Amino acid sequence: MNTQNQILQVESLSKIYGKGDNRTQALKGITFDVLEGEFLGIMGASGSGKTTLLNCIATMLKPTSGKIVLRGQDISGFHGGKLADYRGREIGYLFQEFELLDNLTARENITLPLALHGITAKQAEGDISALASMLDITAVLDKFPSQMSGGQKQRVAAARALISDPDIVLADEPTGALDSKNSKMLMDKLSSINIGQNKTIMMVTHDANAASYCSRILFIQDGYIFHELRRNRQAESTSAFYERIVTVMAQLGGGSANVL
Repeated sequence: MNTQNQILQVESLSKIYGKGDNRTQALKGITFDVLEGEFLGIMGASGSGKTTLLNCIATMLKPTSGKIVLRGQDISGFHGGKLADYRGREIGYLFQEFELLDNLTARENITLPLALHGITAKQAEGDISALASMLDITAVLDKFPSQMSGGQKQRVAAARALISDPDIVLADEPTGALDSKNSKMLMDKLSSINIGQNKTIMMVTHDANAASYCSRILFIQDGYIFHELRRNRQAESTSAFYERIVTVMAQLGGGSANVL
């Protein structure tokens, strides 16, 4: 990974919901960078602002103030076709509940982002086959979601997030609806893609096991970055990193802001 190559900059990001007595500030001036090829985890308690942050980057929510810059472009200025291109080509989104269309096969669900840009499944067949093999879903490509297990559905959803070769993949609690076996399988696959293809992934999770696959974790508390952990993948195992993550999670609420 080229540690000098910043792919995403979040600068003084703030998000306020409601007005007057109903005013809630979900994000309070958050600033951080994401490096190309990084696997960044975002952790925090329910209501801490982590999903709001992800949804601002995905342009599902408009921040109240601050900037989100992807490859030098401020995405807050995107409208119309440029915004559609950003959502369809430059980011991939992996949802907790899969969000597959029940009346489409796995292959059709995977290629849906391409269809929105006029690219057919036939044109993308090589990419589909490669992703299906990598994610171990070749056998379900022509099946409907009702014919798949939860783990297969989420790996199909991962293929859909990756099919357009986005600059960054945003994952919102991707193991939240999976059992431990399928969670490990999904995280093994995402980690392999991150390392093998230098694919940048930013993942919101409450699961310390899933987070242990990351190269860096930001802990958010009450709209602020509370803590940061970095992992040297060559020197530190996932199990050792897991122990450090659990220690920080136990300290959340203590108010410290150290970098370990």
